[in-house]
Amino acid sequence: MLSAGAECVFMGLFLYISGVGANSICALKGSSVDLHCSAQRPKSSRKWFTVRWEDNKKVQDQIFADGKRVNISEESNFTITINDLRESDKNTYCCSDVDDKRNKCQRGEIQLLVADLQVKVFPATGEKTVSLMCSSSCPLTESPVVYIWYKNTEFLYQDSSPWYQELISSEESVTYSCALKGYEHLRAPEVSVASLTSACFTVTYAKGRMCSNQQRPEDEPCSITYPREVQVHVQKTKVRGHFKLACNTSCPQTEAQTITWYKNRRLEQEPRSVLSSSPHSYSCAVEHLFSDEVCVQDQNCFRVNYVNRRICALQGSSVNISSEYSDPYNQQSKSKSWYKNRRSDMAAGEELITNTDRIKFHGVMNSHILTINKLNKNDSAEYIFRIGSDAGRWPAVPGVTLVVTDLRVKFSPSEEVTEGQRVTLTCRTSCPLTDNMNYIWYLNNQPLNLTKTQSKYLVLDPVSSEHAGNYSCKVKMLQKSSLQKMLTVHRRRKGTQAAIRIVVLLLVVIPTSIFLWIRRKMTSIQSPRTETSFNLEEISPGQVYGDISAQPIEEDDIL
Repeated sequence: MLSAGAECVFMGLFLYISGVGANSICALKGSSVDLHCSAQRPKSSRKWFTVRWEDNKKVQDQIFADGKRVNISEESNFTITINDLRESDKNTYCCSDVDDKRNKCQRGEIQLLVADLQVKVFPATGEKTVSLMCSSSCPLTESPVVYIWYKNTEFLYQDSSPWYQELISSEESVTYSCALKGYEHLRAPEVSVASLTSACFTVTYAKGRMCSNQQRPEDEPCSITYPREVQVHVQKTKVRGHFKLACNTSCPQTEAQTITWYKNRRLEQEPRSVLSSSPHSYSCAVEHLFSDEVCVQDQNCFRVNYVNRRICALQGSSVNISSEYSDPYNQQSKSKSWYKNRRSDMAAGEELITNTDRIKFHGVMNSHILTINKLNKNDSAEYIFRIGSDAGRWPAVPGVTLVVTDLRVKFSPSEEVTEGQRVTLTCRTSCPLTDNMNYIWYLNNQPLNLTKTQSKYLVLDPVSSEHAGNYSCKVKMLQKSSLQKMLTVHRRRKGTQAAIRIVVLLLVVIPTSIFLWIRRKMTSIQSPRTETSFNLEEISPGQVYGDISAQPIEEDDIL
């Protein structure tokens, strides 16, 4: 069964598949990239090559600048610039001396990976909600990365987290897209979510690599139905001692779905027959949704699973990252280690230690828990648990993604408004927290006593000058609150109401007078004058604050 955390997969997954390392560069498709030469000889003898394998031998093909898409600058240390990057540019490059007949490119090879952006959709813990993530096909070398989100092609907000801030429900007519700051013209293809049930959800992609397996052009739209749960089912065969593995899902499988198998957390061909005594663990994935690992029989293998694969936590709070494992030999003395893989340093893993009060390990039976206290933004990373000889080896199966967020107050439509407008305040986070959070709102450091359970949204309708001041918010049970943000409320100009009354009166009286004049002309009969009185009702301000936890909110409020 797919654990609650299988609602996501960290972008580091692509690191393990593609092998991004110290001499690798991952750049965005359509952008430009500079590759610097490492040769030591005089510049005049330097040349650029691509490296490929042919008959188990390296073959080097020289690159020639065309002055447009490919440029080589002798003035800039013989740097090669490739513009408008394409999939075909994915290759191994090197710069060497033409007269070096030995290993011309042995040390200075650079692996260039070309990434595109895709909005990925993951099932959330709620039965009929999903999460969105702005994903790249390899960890981008350029940092820091700022993600921009769009709704129906309109700018929504920007943030350092790739996760969309809200859990969303089925909105077939609403499309979502993302881009990187500085590359707004290279947006990910738009997606929409429909048919969202407790078992499945359907995602429609405008175009992109998610549709590439459907034997249709990538520029055409396509739809894929995803399961909310994936599990490996072990079946007996007619041959004694042999079992067959099947990847079962919570909704019918279609040709559009791509199923991937893993053996001991590494890519594997689909297993046809497995011995009951097999010491290996197996798991499968439908697209980017992973099942738990299983042993063929009982606990006869090393396996590692996680209670949650995605965690969104508030800065200053504590978090437990829990793993569950099986050890066929029950050797409690085997090494058990947690590794941290930062988004900003994708090529290196960092083993966590227990010599601080902030980070602790503790195990209960076949569970191992990593506890991090007083969370800060640097704790945002992927966490991987390893046991025994598996420690230090990087798998293709993702671990647990932790995103640490702070709280920020957002005003909509603006932080400067006029009396009488409707103003929505949002206690904003960088990733979707659970829905059962209780919030406390403050005005000038004084808590607002609202009658209803307070949510992350606060409505001032209509707003008045009494509402002006510094607002902040916090989650109940946590001490740290957001930074204060000022709301400025401008008074209406005197005479505004009187002017409105006069305009309304004129709009009614003038047409009436014209009608009566025409009527008199046509009939030449003097009609008695009719006086019309107008009674305009003054709208009372009503309740000062309103909670909109049960009302739909415009996505512009998220920023």
